[in-house]
Amino acid sequence: MIYIPPPMEKHWTEHIIMNGKKGFTLIELMVVLTIIGILLIVGVPQYKNSILKSKETVLKENLFLMRKMINQFHLDKKKYPKTLQELVDEKYLREIPYDPITKSNKTWKITREEPPEDGEFYEEDLGIVDVHSGAEGNSKLTGKPYNKY
Repeated sequence: MIYIPPPMEKHWTEHIIMNGKKGFTLIELMVVLTIIGILLIVGVPQYKNSILKSKETVLKENLFLMRKMINQFHLDKKKYPKTLQELVDEKYLREIPYDPITKSNKTWKITREEPPEDGEFYEEDLGIVDVHSGAEGNSKLTGKPYNKY
C-alpha cells in the first residue's frame, strides 16, 4: 500500500497569486508606508532632542571639570592659572576640553580675577577664575543661554 500525505495548508509566507504573479497589494503597501511615516514623525524629533541633550550634558561636564581643575590649581599653587593651556602644561588636564556646541576647544570665554586696587596691571597677568561656553544663543531644551552655564 502506498502512503499519500494529506494536502498541506499554505504557509504564511506564500503571497496571494493574481494573474499568475506573486506580490503585495496596493493596500498592503499603503499600510506599511503609513506605519513607517508615523514612526518617522514620532522618532525624528526625539532623536534630535536626544542629540542636543547629550551635547549639553557634555558641555556641563567639561565646564565642571575645568572649574574643578582651576580650583585645584589655585589650592596647589596659591595663584590662578593665566591661561587654560597652563592647566595642560602643569598636567591638571590632558588637553583643553572640547565645547560640543561650538565644536572647538578655542572658544571658551574666561573670567579673570579682580585686579589689584593699587598699581598697574596687565590683563594677561590676572588669573582665570571661571570659564563659560563661547556659544551664542539659548538652549532649546532649557532656554538658558549657553554662555551662562
